[in-house]
Amino acid sequence: MTSKQRAYLKSLANNLDPIFQVGKSNLTPELTAAIGEAFHNNELIKIGVLKNCADDPGEIAQIVAERTHSQVVQVIGKKFILYKPDQDKPKIVLPRAK
Repeated sequence: MTSKQRAYLKSLANNLDPIFQVGKSNLTPELTAAIGEAFHNNELIKIGVLKNCADDPGEIAQIVAERTHSQVVQVIGKKFILYKPDQDKPKIVLPRAK
């Protein structure tokens, strides 16, 4: 993913609210499965990490991205954005890479 594509996805994610929150139980298999299911309806997902979670949001973002086969767009503070394009009908058209 190019920096231009990443910037485009960040701009789209500005208006999104986190649809999942990682709490003190950290990353459970159920939460990971739910995030994977959410990619069926959304290509861009924002996830929040609660203050009572001891793990680093950047590490959590990488783990979730690996498990759901998505890409980390951005990690800011206690929130991160993941992107996974729909294989059949992509809704988000990224700027072309040069």
